[in-house]
Amino acid sequence: MGGAVSEVRAQYEAYPYPSRDPEEERKRLVTGSPSHVLEVDHFVFQGARDWSRPLRVLVAGGGTGDGLVQLAQQVADAGRVAEIVYLDLSTAARAIAEERARVRGLTGIRFVTGSLLDAADHGRFDYIDCCGVLHHLPDPAAGFRALLSALAPGGGMGFMVYAPYGRSGVYPLQEAFGALYEGLPPEARLRAAKKIVAELPEGHPFARNPNLGDHKDSDAGFYDLLLHSQDRAFDVAALVGMLEETGWHLSGFTIPALYDLARITDAPAHLGAVARMAVAEKLRGTIKTHVGYAVRALEARGPARGTNRALVPHLKGLRAGDLARAVAAGQSPGLGFGGMKARLTLPREAARLIAAVDGRRTLHEIARATATDPLAMGALWARIERELGDYGLMLYSSILRRG
Repeated sequence: MGGAVSEVRAQYEAYPYPSRDPEEERKRLVTGSPSHVLEVDHFVFQGARDWSRPLRVLVAGGGTGDGLVQLAQQVADAGRVAEIVYLDLSTAARAIAEERARVRGLTGIRFVTGSLLDAADHGRFDYIDCCGVLHHLPDPAAGFRALLSALAPGGGMGFMVYAPYGRSGVYPLQEAFGALYEGLPPEARLRAAKKIVAELPEGHPFARNPNLGDHKDSDAGFYDLLLHSQDRAFDVAALVGMLEETGWHLSGFTIPALYDLARITDAPAHLGAVARMAVAEKLRGTIKTHVGYAVRALEARGPARGTNRALVPHLKGLRAGDLARAVAAGQSPGLGFGGMKARLTLPREAARLIAAVDGRRTLHEIARATATDPLAMGALWARIERELGDYGLMLYSSILRRG
């Protein structure tokens, strides 16, 4: 185990991942999932967190800082407070993450070099970010358990782990390169592997896989994708099994529609919820990562739902006015996620409710502002929630609500 850990550490010292230039923080904020602040409230706290209290966060295996910087900036922009511990084995990655935070003037962050297996040594946390790390551990179960031991009551975790089918072609190359280049330093491995990949035959599964692009973006991306010494992919069934085995409960995936078998074909009654998601994953064949949120199994709960009219809806990545105008005109905007293409199909009468979503009004207040009676509101909002929520485009959070 020690050899595997030292090899992983050597990789990230040589090629901190993902490749980031701290000066870019002056121009843009890298956003994504997990650890978008609206998702955290929606999936972990059912959209009803008390944001008058500081959010205690552990970024476990924080790399060059994408999740850290995103969450810290979004909390600060909302005028709220987060107390964050960043934890990673790589001093090179940590230096980049620290500089990104410094460029942005972010405060309330404590940077620590160390292993996530020691997470509980740093306190108890309301939210734990662990993106792209657990699948690189020699014993992933030990990682899941270590993070659970650092979780405060009522808290949860945002995770990303690799999925097998969308990464077709990756693992045979990893195994071949591991055998070929054992004992070589990272720089020599990279040079040799790049030459082979450039000459792969057209029919090689990796050469024909359109889902993968990290190897084209940077040396760090190439190394992480094809030369990693410790990499295990989880299909849905294995992931849910691992969560259950280690004391976690899946709150939800960030894009539930990807796992919805009913959106592909009729789902037989004999298949349970996990089996349906597993079949959907196989039929899609393009999911390369599983991104979602988990909570303690003893506190099992799902994401926020609009049946609670005191919740505040937000649109993520959409402008309410633009979407409302499109819906009012009878248009069906196109979407694309994880190799899946779809169209939003909403009735024209949904436009007035969508236009009233501003991240501050509760559903009760939206109903009043649009003069929508409770029965009509219930039926119409359920359709809006299914269409937008299942694609990760609508989330509930009270973070902007005052009083």
